[in-house]
Amino acid sequence: MSSHLPLTHFSEDEESFRTAIRTFAESEIRPRVSKMDGEKKLDPTLIRQLFEMGLMGIETPENWGGTGGSFTLACLAVEELGRVDGSVSVLVDVQNTLVTNALLKWGTPAQKETYLPKLASEWVGAYALSESSSGSDAFALKLRAEDKGNHYLLNGNKLWITSANEAELFIVFANVDFSKGYKGITGFLVKRGTPGFTIGKKEDKLGIRASSTCELLFENCEIPKDSVLGQVGVGYKIAIETLNEGRIGIGAQMLGIAQGAYEASLNYIKSREQFGQSLSQFQGVQFQLAEMRTQLEASRLMVYNAARKKDSKMNFIKEAAMAKLFASRTAEKIASMAVDLFGGNGFTVEYPVEKFFRDSKIGQIYEGTSNMQLQTIAKMELS
Repeated sequence: MSSHLPLTHFSEDEESFRTAIRTFAESEIRPRVSKMDGEKKLDPTLIRQLFEMGLMGIETPENWGGTGGSFTLACLAVEELGRVDGSVSVLVDVQNTLVTNALLKWGTPAQKETYLPKLASEWVGAYALSESSSGSDAFALKLRAEDKGNHYLLNGNKLWITSANEAELFIVFANVDFSKGYKGITGFLVKRGTPGFTIGKKEDKLGIRASSTCELLFENCEIPKDSVLGQVGVGYKIAIETLNEGRIGIGAQMLGIAQGAYEASLNYIKSREQFGQSLSQFQGVQFQLAEMRTQLEASRLMVYNAARKKDSKMNFIKEAAMAKLFASRTAEKIASMAVDLFGGNGFTVEYPVEKFFRDSKIGQIYEGTSNMQLQTIAKMELS
């Protein structure tokens, strides 16, 4: 049982909200980071604490057991967790910016009543769009959903699904009519343990190792008609709109990773001595630090701007793409500079920066590669 107050106590005050999460991350997550990374698994006790804190249902209204906060608060949480561990950060990010967000916007009253309380209190959620042949080309998916009258039969597989090992509920996208192309894509709510649905191979990854990334297998998996999310054939719209929001969350995760790497570097150069003085006294090192700090601040402003535009119901698609693009590049750059500043120590697992470096790379790949973000930005500028 966590000794920390639930986030409902702080949801009206951003700074208190941030402080509460940072205190939790330092006391409960940081001592577990190395072990979870080495074992490639999140600590189940920590996952329960995330629920107790209210971190798994930040935007969920309080009457469904959530924190009742904003999208911006969800991004602040993802950032603060990423500052300590990217794996925990992405678990909370997917839960809030993808799964819960999709249900809040597209779920029926019955679906919301059934699933939102569970997602806020005990169930991890996963978002299953990608397949081996449909990464950036997301709508080339081949998972088939056959209409059998009173149910659908799902056949095929999904790949690279975040949080799959821990998840109890999956938002799964399949095509009910390939003759209609992307307009046949439909979202389904699939519970763990449904006959014909199994969790497949767990990927062994470069970074965010404690976060599970797995294949999903469907073999004559029977899904009730009332498990359709939104309407039949609008799955492509759900996927696009949800991922646009999710990109801001990934930007926030990368911002947190960059912040963590920067802080580790700052502390190290102040304490490490070479040639009779601390590293911080060398002008070359100072200039590197200034570059890191400037890039970090620029990323923060971009991520916060996109999140606030989303909360204000303004068009945020271009800003989301720019925030993810810039923050993910910044995270890799700052983490790489951190390894350089640590020297030989930075190349060992005894110091934290090699993990920040490994964790940063995924930001340019998932929820839309950097090239896809560039394409989105350019299209919107030219439209």
